[in-house]
Amino acid sequence: MPIYNTIAEHENSTVVAEYIPNEKSAIQYQSEDELEEEFIRILQENGYEYLNINQNNDLLKNLRTQLSKLNDIMFSDEEWRQMLNNYLANKNEGIKEKTTKIQEEYIFNLKRDDGSTKNIRIIDKENIHNNSLQIINQYEATGVRKNRYDVTILVNGLPLVHVELKRRGTAIREAFNQINRYQRDSFWADSSLFEYVQLFVISNGTHTKYYSNTTRSAHLKEQTGKISRKKTSNSFEFTSWWSDGKNKRISDLVDFAKTFFSRHSLLSVLTRYCVFTTDKLLLVMRPYQIAAAECILDKIAIAANHRQLGTIEAGGYIWHTTGSGKTLTSFKTAQLASRLKGMDKVIFVVDRKDLDYQTMKEYDKFQKGAANSNTSTAILTKQLADPSAKIIITTIQKLAKFISSNKEHSVFNDHVVLIFDECHRSQFGEMHNKITKAFKKNHLFGFTGTPILVPNSSSGGSSQFKTTEQVFGKELHAYTIVNAINDENVLPFKIDYVNTLKMKDDVKDKKVCSIDVTAATNYPERISQVTNYILEHFEQKTKRNSGSYSFNKLTNIAEVVTNKKREPTKKIEEIRNRVRLSGFNSIFAVSSIEAARKYYDEFKSRNSGLKIAIIFSFSANEAENEDGILPDEDFDTSGLNQSSRDFLDKAIVDYNNYFGTSYDTSSNKFENYYKDISQRMKNREIDLLIVVNMFLTGFDATTLNTLWVDKNLRYHGLLQAFSRTNRILNSVKTFGNIVCFRDLEQATKDALSIFSKEEVGGIVLLKSYNDYYKGWEQNGKHQKGYIDFITELQKFFILPLSIKGEQEEKDFIKLWGSILRLRNILTSFDDFAGNEVLSERDFQDYQSVYLDLYDKHRKHNESDKENINDDIEFEIELVKQVTVNIDYILQLIQNYRKSNLEDKQILTDIGKKVNSSIELRSKKELIKSFIKMINFCSDVDKDWRTFTDKSRTEELNKIISEENLKHDKTITFINNAFRDGELKSTGQAFADILPSTSMFCKQNTRGRKKAKVFERLKLFFEKYLGI
Repeated sequence: MPIYNTIAEHENSTVVAEYIPNEKSAIQYQSEDELEEEFIRILQENGYEYLNINQNNDLLKNLRTQLSKLNDIMFSDEEWRQMLNNYLANKNEGIKEKTTKIQEEYIFNLKRDDGSTKNIRIIDKENIHNNSLQIINQYEATGVRKNRYDVTILVNGLPLVHVELKRRGTAIREAFNQINRYQRDSFWADSSLFEYVQLFVISNGTHTKYYSNTTRSAHLKEQTGKISRKKTSNSFEFTSWWSDGKNKRISDLVDFAKTFFSRHSLLSVLTRYCVFTTDKLLLVMRPYQIAAAECILDKIAIAANHRQLGTIEAGGYIWHTTGSGKTLTSFKTAQLASRLKGMDKVIFVVDRKDLDYQTMKEYDKFQKGAANSNTSTAILTKQLADPSAKIIITTIQKLAKFISSNKEHSVFNDHVVLIFDECHRSQFGEMHNKITKAFKKNHLFGFTGTPILVPNSSSGGSSQFKTTEQVFGKELHAYTIVNAINDENVLPFKIDYVNTLKMKDDVKDKKVCSIDVTAATNYPERISQVTNYILEHFEQKTKRNSGSYSFNKLTNIAEVVTNKKREPTKKIEEIRNRVRLSGFNSIFAVSSIEAARKYYDEFKSRNSGLKIAIIFSFSANEAENEDGILPDEDFDTSGLNQSSRDFLDKAIVDYNNYFGTSYDTSSNKFENYYKDISQRMKNREIDLLIVVNMFLTGFDATTLNTLWVDKNLRYHGLLQAFSRTNRILNSVKTFGNIVCFRDLEQATKDALSIFSKEEVGGIVLLKSYNDYYKGWEQNGKHQKGYIDFITELQKFFILPLSIKGEQEEKDFIKLWGSILRLRNILTSFDDFAGNEVLSERDFQDYQSVYLDLYDKHRKHNESDKENINDDIEFEIELVKQVTVNIDYILQLIQNYRKSNLEDKQILTDIGKKVNSSIELRSKKELIKSFIKMINFCSDVDKDWRTFTDKSRTEELNKIISEENLKHDKTITFINNAFRDGELKSTGQAFADILPSTSMFCKQNTRGRKKAKVFERLKLFFEKYLGI
């Protein structure tokens, strides 16, 4: 038997503390059917009931039986019809509505035949073991086509968990793609009960992952209903691994079944550890988040039982690395703790003035009105006296002021949990004493990504408060940066030591003069050379010279940040539009205000076209704390000398001119300036932000990929600053870029050594150029590099390329995808220029074949034919990074005209470039038609505009006429689509352009018409987008 212990010995345990699996002795081939049989056998051993159900009628019959048992009721036929038609199987409801029922509205008010009413639960969240668990397999459903599902878990008769299996040796992604096909083809069929599925599990026996229903459904929307695609939390890359309490992955299906699918664990995940956001997204917590929450709940229970309230033994700290989702973990912890019997309040304490609003927004997204924020100590005082205010968010400053001013307040005798976000030295000492003395029955918990440990604690100050453990108690759970990168929850770093103040013999400085005197850091020549380097490498590091990606942009920033009504119910609504962005943005961290000013002036003098912003609030010293903690800058600019304040006001005027705002350094306006910068950084509207300490901790922007560093960093401050760059966004952003102009190599090694808890190897830091180019050794095996793949390409796929058969297609798609992924990384290294091996023309030819296959499989997937290619994945987002825009094509056409229409090689070049560009392929016929009509006298740019305007109008009018669409509404709909960069198949605007249909028409007539119209408009939209 496998050995495992629960993470906490009480009824709320979900994650095992440590799992040691049986040694695998099986050596025979295992088919998919045999894998399925073994999985079902383990579930039966776990206490699940197996049912032989594979038709809708039998599923409904069992559902009626199970809900009758759960609610101790016998439904009459009329009552069951009411339950089914009005609540469970309403044909007008989809995945979101059904998820709402499971997560929030799981009680139905049934009107009985005798006129009485009874509350009917479809799931019991208070006593989770009252819920029944059953297994069915090979269930058949027929929608667009007939499908047969592998294994489904019924909870009280409803299919809430679906498991898709592939045989060992098959890519797990195939199971993910197959579930996507089921949703598209048949989950909605019959009584549509499969739209109740909350969790999906995919496995090939060796690897097993899980994810939520909205992850799957939104992924499908990206693939079908929208023109733009991007990797988001709806993609395969955001599926989750299960693990034990020590973050050891439990990936084999047998082990996964014994842990994740234990009755208690599965029911706990479904009923306690899902968050259905106000955006109607279902978030399923990861195992380390669940483990942390349960460690805290366990500590609360033990401390209460052992009468340890108010002592250090009643609390502890959670070490979860930056970017691992601490806000969600803390929210769930606060929510669950507030529901404990005898718990009066949970107070969530943030350390910086700006974070209480950010945290409140996040909490409010998780659950509307779940927490109470406050804009003054007076409001905090009222909330602490209000028994109904169970969860309160406040700043450490307000809490300290409250304690000083209300020494006899009744809350000090209440049972209170205090949770500190990013707990570090600013909470040590005096504040700690105030809290422990004031709140007599407290539990003190801290969340941090970079704890203060003995090696990075300072030698000064109170000996009692040097480390995080001395302040908050013992470490309760850890999830380090190594764990997060291994699980692909954050990105690794690529670090360039370009120039230092203390050059090492083996460090080559390509552009910047090396100055070995600290006092000369701000010397004009050095400032100029560092600026040169940044400007010369900006496009390469931020990938601005690559293609574009889709992004959801906040458009009314100034309105949102200046809104004084910070209560969630009264705040200004955020308006977002989908746009296309090219590349990412960056932060430049410098050592002092003097340096910031000099760099800002230097950048401004270059007229580079980059949007540069600057922010600081007080003069931080070059010398750092021994533990590396960055001093917190607040919004008080009164401490600035007049010269610095005047400079900042002038820089803010530049900012106002950029963005049409009206900020300055006065207290309220400066705070709004900070928030405006924060939002525009997240929107990628600012190219480079110059800071001293601001934005180096606690700031998250997925579009940020580069940190330029000209200041001394160590320990906590170094890892916090570096971690601004490693948030996951899409397949183009594969690492965080760090460019150091100081000698931070040893400081980086020291910080990673302390905050990784283990040897980091090549996990946290990107491999070298030679590794990616030539390959590397891992566990005794050679991992292919770029040259290996190119050699394979030129050996098996010789140009001109003629691919025969399905297997050869798959081999080429896989090989070219591998080349694109490595090329995406290698372009960030200077050494790659000139060593691409493939000529530009050969690259275009291979890319054209790749895109031909993409078009073929996309059309195949959209047809009614059975899709057997679930294992095919196209790296389209990476293809878009090698793009040619229409302006470049027009320049080539102009060259062709200048050759008196005789240089046919130019036409060949145009054809190859168009064929190899996913953005231009849809415009191919338009470009060919335009070339045919030009002559010696043509004004290419002007004639192109005239030609495309006329063509666009004629083509749209033809669609309107042939499909009998409403003319004016269609024109408006299309113009709005071009404005937003997105054609939407949902919503009233699209419905309004369709012709009226008779009520006597067949039910699916309008659906077919809608699909046909959208397909024609989509082709039209792709053809004229960007022209």
